[in-house]
Amino acid sequence: MKLPHPIPYQGSKRNLADQIIRFFPDKFERLIEPFAGSAAISIASAYYFKANRFLINDINSPLIKLWENIINEPKTIVKAYHDIWHGQHGNEEEYYYEVRQKFNTTQKPEYLLFLLAKCVKAAVRYNSQGNFNQSPDKRRLGRNPVMMRDNILRTSKLLNGKIDFFSKDYSRILEMANPNDLVYMDPPYQGTGLNGGFNYSGNIEFNNFVLSLFELNERKVPYILSYDGRTGNKTFGIPLPKELKLTKIEINAGRSSQATLLNRKEITFESVFLSPTLITKINAQKLVCKQIYETTLFAINE
Repeated sequence: MKLPHPIPYQGSKRNLADQIIRFFPDKFERLIEPFAGSAAISIASAYYFKANRFLINDINSPLIKLWENIINEPKTIVKAYHDIWHGQHGNEEEYYYEVRQKFNTTQKPEYLLFLLAKCVKAAVRYNSQGNFNQSPDKRRLGRNPVMMRDNILRTSKLLNGKIDFFSKDYSRILEMANPNDLVYMDPPYQGTGLNGGFNYSGNIEFNNFVLSLFELNERKVPYILSYDGRTGNKTFGIPLPKELKLTKIEINAGRSSQATLLNRKEITFESVFLSPTLITKINAQKLVCKQIYETTLFAINE
């Protein structure tokens, strides 16, 4: 059975989640996602029994309110989405813009869910005034309510009673982390809002972010960072300082949707960086496993 994913989100790590969670330590108290978005890693961690407590945060407060509805009031949001989705028939494009206006006026999470399910490439875009301004995908109606219901109910079952919600600046969330937690970070890509003519909700400043990573290292908080990537010889993102002593691992993400559309054979590799404290924990686990194996083998031979 596939992982549930009630919130469609461009850049979601849902398809890479099983590869990312391979780098989790065996034991930790809480998984923290300061840039939650689709919360794909939290969902995968709950699904595969990798974590029992969760904290998700996103500066986009209507998105966090939507997550609260999905996990704590699933039937309510299922009904709301059903009604909104069925209201579009015969007037799809104009209806989308009406819902978008209602969302920008009210910030209600049920409107946001419909927009995310139907907007172009599931790409969240806000203008300089902070209004959602992405256009509709005219080729489709958005995720069918039956499928959405299944994804919402399954996600709620995984996370209900185990999760805390915040909508704060990521730096304040990182201050809450301790050495017994695991932090997973997937910040917005650099450059969005600078030259692309659009914004995500809350872009981050590179130097301040790097400073936060140094502070996590100093406090010995283990973390995984999805940060940059490459397609062929083209790389993305300003290099992180070597002084952070991060371990870089590339994950084969396959052909991007854009490469497929243009009939290109380029493979995209996404990078994850493991913190020094996390590497220490993983190496300690390997040593324990090795000792157990050697002890068991000795006992069998005896």
